[in-house]
Amino acid sequence: MFLALGGASAVAGYEMAPPRTGEWHEIAWPFPRDGWPAGRAFRCAPADCGAVLEVYVRPKLGFCNCSTGVADDDEVDRVADVDMISAQFRPLKAGDVVDVADMQGRIRAYDIEMPGGKRTAIGIAVSHRCDLLVAAAQGRGDAARMRSEVLAFLGARAITKWMMAAMNGD
Repeated sequence: MFLALGGASAVAGYEMAPPRTGEWHEIAWPFPRDGWPAGRAFRCAPADCGAVLEVYVRPKLGFCNCSTGVADDDEVDRVADVDMISAQFRPLKAGDVVDVADMQGRIRAYDIEMPGGKRTAIGIAVSHRCDLLVAAAQGRGDAARMRSEVLAFLGARAITKWMMAAMNGD
């Protein structure tokens, strides 16, 4: 009787639990080598993020204006690695100030041209002392939802911990 009651409770608990969202999985860094070390890349499936969404994150140590940080949208366009996803990108609108892992910078959304058609991209550049952390994301879907998913992912404790360690050269 205890076994049956325990099993029924477990099934009810599983079915009543809120759905898990944002299941991200690490993937291989998809870009060719350049002047910066490869970063980390992650993918979220449509069932979890509404569409396939990929995020690419890496530090660029010593690559930031020490006094102003990330000052404007032109800088996000130049440094956020969106051009590695596609050389054909167009900003959707002016960017916004953003805070990622206690680092301030800017975030901006783009339309990008890909072999399979248009996609949406998000570019993020934040600074810590004289160092830069950049993130670029791409997928098919609404820019506002993508932005929300990406910022939630970057705000997760494990990713924040890695970003801060990478910014400190660890």
